[in-house]
Amino acid sequence: MSNITALPSGVIPPPREKASFKGHGGIRLVFDEAGDPAARPVILLHGGGQTRHAWHRTLQQLGDAGYHALAYDTRGHGESEWSALGDYSPDALVADLRELIACQPTLPVLVGASMGGMTSLVAIGESLQPIAAGLVLVDTAARLEAAGVERILDFMRAHTDGFDSLEDAAAAVAAYNPQRSRPNDRQGLKKNLRLHANGRWYWHWDPRFLEHATRNTDGEALVLQDRREAAAARVRVPTLLVRGVHSDVVSIDGARALQALIPQAELVDVAEAGHMVAGDRNDLFSNAVTTFLEKHFPSGRSR
Repeated sequence: MSNITALPSGVIPPPREKASFKGHGGIRLVFDEAGDPAARPVILLHGGGQTRHAWHRTLQQLGDAGYHALAYDTRGHGESEWSALGDYSPDALVADLRELIACQPTLPVLVGASMGGMTSLVAIGESLQPIAAGLVLVDTAARLEAAGVERILDFMRAHTDGFDSLEDAAAAVAAYNPQRSRPNDRQGLKKNLRLHANGRWYWHWDPRFLEHATRNTDGEALVLQDRREAAAARVRVPTLLVRGVHSDVVSIDGARALQALIPQAELVDVAEAGHMVAGDRNDLFSNAVTTFLEKHFPSGRSR
């Protein structure tokens, strides 16, 4: 973990890439950071099958706004180490997050998308002592829509044998998320894929991760609904739920159910966005998060 060093007033360091910290059991986890390390930490946790690069534009915006933003690759994802034991359980993910929180100079705000939101919610709700100052859940709730969860798992399981080309991978992503414009540049996609010696491209995550993404008859995955609900009922910090209007994972009823469990939770619906809110409309998403942070944890830097 990087040392915490105060910077001269008004100085914003450039984003730092590929620093690392030791997660639970000593596993090496890679992160990027932006902003002053002495400022309020904001930890960004991506969804299952994603990498820290899902946050790259939000990371810089939060750093520019006066926060210390950190985005890390979950174990088994991106450039972080894979678990030798194949342990990608919710408890392992929460334990990793706690290790990063312990390195911070003050309580962070947690921003978690999908799986990262579940990890953040459970970490805060099941902690006996305060571990975070605030919480942002990105298309995550206590009650999820079974069909949407099933569609995600079907997509992830359908391509564990890799792709012949980046074009094939791009076509698969476009079929899953037809609302999003298909980029001409494939460099961004390369950050989520690995080229193996056999010439095929594979997703940048350990396939054993899917062993923990099991389904029950209600389509639940990773953390069962009763555990999420119990954790949510114990959340006392300022909370924001950012939901994609077209999400098939978090319905408006699911969002309202979360607000019933976390009465202080604010809700922002992002137009033209589905489950991948930050990727679909990063401008609206990043502005909503920055506005929430300035309201509850002002940085003192005018935007």
